[in-house]
Amino acid sequence: MSNKTISSALISVFSKDGLAPIVKKLNDLNVTIYSTGGTEKFIKDLGINVVPVEDVTSYPSILGGRVKTLHPKVFGGILNRQNHDGDVAELAEFEIPQIDLVIVDLYPFEKTVASGASNQDIIEKIDIGGISLIRAAAKNYADVTCVSSVDDYSEFLELLETKNGETSDEDRKRFAAKAFNVSSHYDSAIFNYFNKNHEIASLKISETEGKVLRYGENPHQRGFFFGNFDDIFTKLHGKELSYNNLLDVDAAVNLMLEFKNDAPTFAVLKHNNACGLAQRDTIHQAYVDALAGDPVSAFGGVLISNSEIDKATAEEIHKLFCEVVIAPSFSDEALEILKGKKNRILLILKDIEMPQTNVRSCLNGILVQDRNNITDKLENLKSVTKTTATANELDDLIFASKICKHTKSNTIVLAKNKQLCASGTGQTSRVDALNQAIHKATSFNFDLKGAVMASDAFFPFPDCVEIADNAGITAVIQPGGSIKDELSINYCNENNVAMVFTGTRHFKH
Repeated sequence: MSNKTISSALISVFSKDGLAPIVKKLNDLNVTIYSTGGTEKFIKDLGINVVPVEDVTSYPSILGGRVKTLHPKVFGGILNRQNHDGDVAELAEFEIPQIDLVIVDLYPFEKTVASGASNQDIIEKIDIGGISLIRAAAKNYADVTCVSSVDDYSEFLELLETKNGETSDEDRKRFAAKAFNVSSHYDSAIFNYFNKNHEIASLKISETEGKVLRYGENPHQRGFFFGNFDDIFTKLHGKELSYNNLLDVDAAVNLMLEFKNDAPTFAVLKHNNACGLAQRDTIHQAYVDALAGDPVSAFGGVLISNSEIDKATAEEIHKLFCEVVIAPSFSDEALEILKGKKNRILLILKDIEMPQTNVRSCLNGILVQDRNNITDKLENLKSVTKTTATANELDDLIFASKICKHTKSNTIVLAKNKQLCASGTGQTSRVDALNQAIHKATSFNFDLKGAVMASDAFFPFPDCVEIADNAGITAVIQPGGSIKDELSINYCNENNVAMVFTGTRHFKH
């Protein structure tokens, strides 16, 4: 392999944005240009000579444009090996022109799917000729330069201008890598469209938006984020988010989506768990009461609101060192206050739906599951005790259950009057989780008399309800389903504790 000078080019693109300067530069370099359809017309309209592909193949575009470039004279011109005597002889024998450059921009399949277009429109946006040209040109990068996306037009134009149409082995290999990135992502998107109900047990993940993070969970680990952060947030202020920031932000968003259309709700999270959460008539009071849940853990945490953050709330937040503040909006006065700390990250959460599939690495493979889309609701509750929960207790039970669903297992959540009193998180036994929650609540002066308890899984023994009752808790929500459910039910009946079953476990590992 060696440096190559571009003398001929095949251009067939969907997006013409940024193409004109490339075409003009190729013309200045006396490069012969071949093209098809709309791209051919675009080049002609620039006043530049272009050879229709039909003149090369002696075959018209057929089937409504579905078949234009799929021809041996096109692919022979791309795939021939210029240092191979047999290939060179065959080009001459069959009058196949040498092609040194291929520029393609594929039909916008993903954008068409996202637009809600009909199945037929989506199918028509599956590019056949373009993807084949990309693969052929990239395979033969020893002799051919492949520009595979409108995103690479500016880089390629700079190459043309600095090297006057000459490319190195390194240049062509770099563009080939970009090309296979485009083609593999495109095919993954098409497969996932056809397999959206997971009839085929195959996982295709492709993210072309990648960012190198400062480090991973710890400074000695490398970290990356693959995804389009801007699809979910508008970043208003602050430093770059870290790996741990992103994990906490993800936990915060998923938790607050449970309260999306509720009264003003504020949450404080630390290490993926809520350490404070309250729902009130104003977002200011919701923040004050959320912070009261654990003002110690709140230091360096992630804050999230389901309502606009106003001046009064911002003034309170500004007293706290926190990494990230998330809300659907901020008042102008609130922004001015919160921007007072240069590193504080301020994010507007857009109206979005989170992915419906959860993916994580495991051993030498990957675990995949459906998103936990079940939220416990009043109509799903089954009262199993003689004492029935009051209306206020039922509201608190649902409130606690929503938090419990998003807290690491084993977990117990204690709540009262739409305020998180405390939770026991990530414990190896449910009794430990409950004792941790009670200790934490009392250390912050919460009166647990009349509070409620939520558990992410059933109680195999009555010990937890007994401990809760002794602490003053009057109502319990749990999935039920233990073969020893009656033990807990009997204790509640004997001690006037209300208990409801949801029928749904919410483990979170």
